Amino acid sequence: MSYLNPRPEPSRVAPLAEQAPTDEPAFVRHIERHRRELQVHCYRMLGSFEDSEDLVQETFLRAWRGRHGFKGTSTMRAWLYRIATNACLDFLSRHARWPLTHSWSHSVGGAPAPDDVPWLQPYPDHLLDLAEPSGREPDAVVVAKETIELAFLVAVQHLPPRQRAVLILRDILGQSASDTAGVLELSVPAVNSALQRARIRLREHLPRQRSQWTPEVGPTQAEKALARRYIAAVENADVDAMAQLLHDDVRATMPMPQPCEPSQSGLPSTRWIGRAAYLAGFGMGLDPASPAYFGQWLCIPTQANRQPAIACYTRREQRDVWQAQVIDVLQIRGDKIVEITAFGPENFTRFGLPLTR
Repeated sequence: MSYLNPRPEPSRVAPLAEQAPTDEPAFVRHIERHRRELQVHCYRMLGSFEDSEDLVQETFLRAWRGRHGFKGTSTMRAWLYRIATNACLDFLSRHARWPLTHSWSHSVGGAPAPDDVPWLQPYPDHLLDLAEPSGREPDAVVVAKETIELAFLVAVQHLPPRQRAVLILRDILGQSASDTAGVLELSVPAVNSALQRARIRLREHLPRQRSQWTPEVGPTQAEKALARRYIAAVENADVDAMAQLLHDDVRATMPMPQPCEPSQSGLPSTRWIGRAAYLAGFGMGLDPASPAYFGQWLCIPTQANRQPAIACYTRREQRDVWQAQVIDVLQIRGDKIVEITAFGPENFTRFGLPLTR
């Protein structure tokens, strides 16, 4: 699937009859198998891992309360997606939020400043793997790299909520126009119109090179090799080696914690556009004479949003404990890093990583 080549509309096959259990424990067991994929759906809608967890719980509560409304005319999975989509739309109507346009802290060459999505959080790949639905389900959809990468999620956040829902239901989940209309209580022409507008707006906010990307299901071997070189450059405090890895117009967003102390969500970030600007900031963090000095670095490879990611710990020379600092998610194009998005240590535990080592 690609936003330039959406999934074809499915053939109309009558769903198998399915009944919802009437007692609560059996009902919970029946719907629990869909938890992870529903969370990915809510995550695409909202861009926040924490909010997606809450919205899945809300979906399950609504499903239990409305269980008698399930008539078996669709699969249980399709019914739950309908509930989850509308729960997300209700959430967005109560918590209106839009990407913030601003001047970046450090830039070169007059590069345009991208928008900030302060609620964005990474999604660990090991949890994405758990979200893959069984191939036995007729409407199963794998979590493709290009539909979960951070660049795609940021672009989706620019869409009005209902357009966002239409795009995800039609182009990612492959629902028909009529099924999507039923989920959102719209007419089919309204769905088609919303989809057309959503595709146009999405293209405006995706990187120009997006159409050249391939629909992988995770980081390629070449990307993993580049991530290992990134780790070596950080741990060895090698500015020259880092320079070899970066695209000329690399963009980076970093939280602003105190050196060797955990950052917290919502703290201001510093941002760089261009290799020279980023290397200047990178070098300050390695200079013991600089107030931005973090000490030594220890890096652990991981994966987020089907992209290579690096969990970074720091310690001062006189300390024995490595302290969680940031998770860097790398966007790679060709053999260069084009974007580095760093998230604070409040994200470490969901990656199965300790806060200290």
